[in-house]
Amino acid sequence: MPSPRSLFDKVWDAHAVRELPSGETQLFIGLHLIHEVTSPQAFAMLHEAGLPVRFPKRTFATVDHIIPTDTQLRPLSDSLAEAMMAELENNCRKHDIALFDPASGHQGIVHVIGPELGLTQPATTIACGDSHTSTHGAFGAIAFGIGTSQVRDVLATQCLNLARPKVRRIDVTGKLGGGVYAKDVILAIIRKLGVKGGVGFAYEYGGEVIDSMTLEERLTVCNMSIEGGARVGYINPDETTFAYLQGREFSPSGDAWGRAVDWWRSMASDGGAPYDDRVELAGADIEPSVTWGINPGQNCGVNERLPFPEDVPSDEQGSVREALDFMELRSGEPLAGTPVDVAFIGSCTNGRISDLREAARVARMGKVAPGVRTLVVPGSQAVARQAEEEGLDEVFKSAGFDWREPGCSMCLAMNPDKLIGQEICASSSNRNFKGRQGSPTGRTLLMSPAMVAAAAIKGAVVDVREVL
Repeated sequence: MPSPRSLFDKVWDAHAVRELPSGETQLFIGLHLIHEVTSPQAFAMLHEAGLPVRFPKRTFATVDHIIPTDTQLRPLSDSLAEAMMAELENNCRKHDIALFDPASGHQGIVHVIGPELGLTQPATTIACGDSHTSTHGAFGAIAFGIGTSQVRDVLATQCLNLARPKVRRIDVTGKLGGGVYAKDVILAIIRKLGVKGGVGFAYEYGGEVIDSMTLEERLTVCNMSIEGGARVGYINPDETTFAYLQGREFSPSGDAWGRAVDWWRSMASDGGAPYDDRVELAGADIEPSVTWGINPGQNCGVNERLPFPEDVPSDEQGSVREALDFMELRSGEPLAGTPVDVAFIGSCTNGRISDLREAARVARMGKVAPGVRTLVVPGSQAVARQAEEEGLDEVFKSAGFDWREPGCSMCLAMNPDKLIGQEICASSSNRNFKGRQGSPTGRTLLMSPAMVAAAAIKGAVVDVREVL
């Protein structure tokens, strides 16, 4: 009998072209996703070398980072954004690469459209010039972000040279309480293991809480693996995975569907598979969480009191002081009650239809508080259409939220949606770094979409369980 193996080892070995003298693996990339920000330079390097795209049918493009969400009419008002859009369009035409632009009806955040189109599938390797490519691991894929020179390498060869990471199994056991979401689960994991705890590891998530999650909830968990230092995070494919994929545009069909499912199932981690490390968290201990600092690991339960620097390990005390000073928060006080100026619902972490449904459930409970600026940004045109069919856009608009076009929006400062001055933003995105949302003095509180909606209504951070 062969020794039991993890999904990571099976997929890595299946895509290994050869082992290099450096000790790295030359890894074949099954799916390459590109967008308008990191691809222009890569294509320019390709053209300078006189090289074609090796496998254009394995690369798919969309526009998301720089596209405005108030109007997408061309030409874009930002000349640099328009130039980047045009460059992507020209390169895709030249190399016969599929482009999902606004006219296609499939435009959206790269990590939202890949899954919803069925491009993202189990037991493959996926690369994209975006750090949150770990999102796609929710299907049981090895998915990771790459730099611009690596985008060039994939375009030219469909391969990358990579060091093989170790694998850590993270089990979340039991059940979650009401008002606790996938966002809270991954924030709890990052808080426990630290923002550098995953360096050198791939994370395999499991346990009863993970197993019972919908596919979209799993996407949220895997999305923020990179925030814990792990370049890769994945969940073994199961019936939930297969049900989500069946019938999607790029999913296998006919007789090929059954063969694909059989293979995907065989690639899941074997019982008794060895891991380099194991960690366990109890789902019942996880509360609605909010970040209070300047990295995603600096988070706590919404009613928990903020730490005193002297109560944390000595090597963390400086970071805690810096974070509290920047955020203008005080040790010993709870985050609940902290006023907010902006509420942002969207991003590749929480811009899917299930996220909008939960936020709308809260929005039905009241009106946006006076003085709070809001943005609700669907993750894709498909998400927007479904939300509008369900009347969610009207729920948000009736409550005073601003309903927008799809894009990355206020997750990052590459489009017009930005913080101003010292505004405090309740955000469903993935990063709370200084300047991340466009203002060097702006402050970001990460939380679930439902918590963001509750903060918008109350005008301050509040436990969503009290609103519901």
